[in-house]
Amino acid sequence: MIDKILFIVPPYVHYTTYVNPAFNERIVTKKSGNYGSVVTDMPIGLLSLSAYLKKYKDIEIRLVDFNIILNKMDTFEYRSFVELFQYVLSGKEWIDFDPNIIGISTLFTPSYINMLDVASVAKSIYPNAMLTAGGGVPTNMYNEIFRDSECFDALCYGEGEIPMLKLVEAADKKEFFKSHPSWITRDKVQNKQTYQYEFISDLDDIPFYDYDIINTKEYSLSPTINTITSFKHSTSLFHISTSRGCTHRCCYCSSHTVHGRSMRYHSVDRIRNDVRLIKYQYGADLICIQDDNFMADKNRALKIINIAKDLDMRIFFQSGLSLYALDRKMLESIKSAGINELVLPVESGSNRVLKEIIHKPLDLSIVKQVVADCRELGIDTDANIIIGLPGETKEDIEDARVFLKTLDATWFRIYVATPLVGSEMFDVCIKKRYLKGNYIGCDFKRAVVETEDFTAEYIQEKAYSLNLELNFVGNSDFRLGNYGAALKGFENTIRIKNDHALAYYFAAKCYDRMNDHHKYQAYKVKYQEIINTSELWRNYANQFNLTTL
Repeated sequence: MIDKILFIVPPYVHYTTYVNPAFNERIVTKKSGNYGSVVTDMPIGLLSLSAYLKKYKDIEIRLVDFNIILNKMDTFEYRSFVELFQYVLSGKEWIDFDPNIIGISTLFTPSYINMLDVASVAKSIYPNAMLTAGGGVPTNMYNEIFRDSECFDALCYGEGEIPMLKLVEAADKKEFFKSHPSWITRDKVQNKQTYQYEFISDLDDIPFYDYDIINTKEYSLSPTINTITSFKHSTSLFHISTSRGCTHRCCYCSSHTVHGRSMRYHSVDRIRNDVRLIKYQYGADLICIQDDNFMADKNRALKIINIAKDLDMRIFFQSGLSLYALDRKMLESIKSAGINELVLPVESGSNRVLKEIIHKPLDLSIVKQVVADCRELGIDTDANIIIGLPGETKEDIEDARVFLKTLDATWFRIYVATPLVGSEMFDVCIKKRYLKGNYIGCDFKRAVVETEDFTAEYIQEKAYSLNLELNFVGNSDFRLGNYGAALKGFENTIRIKNDHALAYYFAAKCYDRMNDHHKYQAYKVKYQEIINTSELWRNYANQFNLTTL
């Protein structure tokens, strides 16, 4: 009998957050109301896994991604995600497929509850299927999963290609789970057994990703990319990964628990062939590289950038590029390849926090130089900033604020520190009892860390205040007189969040400086309407002395 595997990607957002998004969340408007935004990145781990399995076995594989389902819906009428899971998974397409193995991919804790719920629904509909899960959450939270659910037959420890292949090759799958060290079972947990990774050392052993198990066009609607003004008109977006592993030891990261710390690579020739296929077979015009440490080998990175240039493909580094590797020569090469926007993982504007808390090999002088070089070369920069780390103080945050105001970065993404299970930060928070409330399912917008130096409420408020100060009040393009460039950021914010008073205020000021008095007046009126009806925005207007235009 040919194995039939159904891969499931649960929503990356909790139900209550989706139906009742916070004021600082991106909003998606549907016919039935306003909802939180979902992440719709291609599930490249599953695409890799599917390609690898099909290389060695005659097997049928399907995939259902609930993030895509949520993103496509014109209306949302379900009282819970469980109702949605029940409706979709009991549909004729999946009943007729009748999988004998179900694999749930769960990368981060915001999907934890959804993983348990979709497992319960899948088990009720397909009671004879082997139910498994993989990714960062099962690798690090197997104790909690077996405590909270009776549904799973086994959980995969680390990467899944080799363990999953051996599973489908096994004649007796239940007996196989008992013996293989990369599969976690309830009995093994109770017996306190240890587990082992089984990595593919040469990533070229994995064939070209199996993009055929998804509808690739549906991922071009990615809300993540739509927040980047230069990419919002992309017609075909594809995600790829050219390496696995990361040698860095940043305190907030847990990717090493799945992929290890040693670097493993696809060859440059392999990447060239993949990008060519993506372009000519699938019509892609934008590739999104998701490596954890793309710049680990600068020469290799430059060769891949030039591949995109030669094939006239736009390229975006969603996880950012290590700033210490971005010298002037590298930035000039990046610009010559047509890359006009970079995510810069600055993380903090405090040298003490970078060195003593995050353990990041970065100095603020490098940050200053890279941002200045990008500005001079015409490369827009998105600077990622995290506040609220254990060990950070209010003085550190103030030092960071003062420094960041001196940067001419195009935009700042301000996040609250999130305790990812498997990270050093999580271990510190557990040891010192810093976690407040229900931290399972938290994301980078909701503060749950509370230390001797600050409350979670302080960090929550400070993060949004910094966002307003750096991106609007002190916007570098506006300050430098680049009103057209500044306007793109302000109007992109309005498109994502149409009640953002400060976006209207500064967009109005741009139009005033550009002598478009009609637009100026329209945005001025909208700004006044918002602050007259919203106490929240009125308070921010007063905080930054923006009461009049």
